[in-house]
Amino acid sequence: MTFFLQNMVNALQWGSFYALIALGYSMVYGVLMLFNFAHGDIFMVGAYIGFGVATGIAALAAMGMIILPGWVTLVLTILISMILTSGVGVLVERIGYRPLREAPRASAAITGLMIGIILETGNLALMGAQRVSFPPLIQSVTYNLGGVFVTNKKIMIVAVSISLMFALSQFIKKTKWGMAMRAMAYDYTVIPLMGVPLNTIAALTFALGSALAAAAGILFGVAYPVLDPYMGIVFGWKAFVAAILGGRGSILGATLAGFLLGFIEIFVAMIFPSTLRDLIAYSIILMILVFRPHGFFGESYSAKLRL
Repeated sequence: MTFFLQNMVNALQWGSFYALIALGYSMVYGVLMLFNFAHGDIFMVGAYIGFGVATGIAALAAMGMIILPGWVTLVLTILISMILTSGVGVLVERIGYRPLREAPRASAAITGLMIGIILETGNLALMGAQRVSFPPLIQSVTYNLGGVFVTNKKIMIVAVSISLMFALSQFIKKTKWGMAMRAMAYDYTVIPLMGVPLNTIAALTFALGSALAAAAGILFGVAYPVLDPYMGIVFGWKAFVAAILGGRGSILGATLAGFLLGFIEIFVAMIFPSTLRDLIAYSIILMILVFRPHGFFGESYSAKLRL
């Protein structure tokens, strides 16, 4: 039981990354009916922006210009990086996707892949191919809870992730912008005729998804402090699978599917050799989709998809 609970904690942390990234995929599809295949690389960009922000704050602290506790530095790093990365998302929408809004879906998909390559290549040009180490913003403390070892970092990662998901849910449900996003997701063609600014809602959707991806990137850097220019590829595709499993356009579905994918991967690796992790995990997801082809909360008719 102790071993099971220990892996449960690890699965919660791992699933938090997938869930935060999957939300970006799900929102963009729900509103604009397209998949942003560059989203995984936006996760990578957010992690590197967080690295730059944290390094800058540490440099100012070393010069004695500011003195901040580690937790305050972490909060500032997350907030600043989310804002900056949301700007990257808005640029991706404005330059890459908006001109192709009425184009065939294949054109938008290829554009997303090319934007991802551009982001990866740009990162390589700026930072080089060498991996970088994310600054240790907070000191790790381990708690023994009845034989289950939990660090303060794991508690923080899960708490911050769930808080961001709850905040997004409340934004979607309670604000006029969230209402416009839900209306756009319900009927993409008619709602703009009623005065809802499509370009503004599209930019907002990309901004929110990119901000959540940046938060996931920083939390990943805190847990596993080694950043790689290609780290967004694997995480991006797995989060895409989670978005499909949750039901295209469903916020709740993307969240639950992200955590479920994390649980499956951790517990499969616990029972079987790690080399079989992806094979078994995706086989399980494939079987779920055989019986639920539209995902947990998806609908058969895409124009009726709701956030």
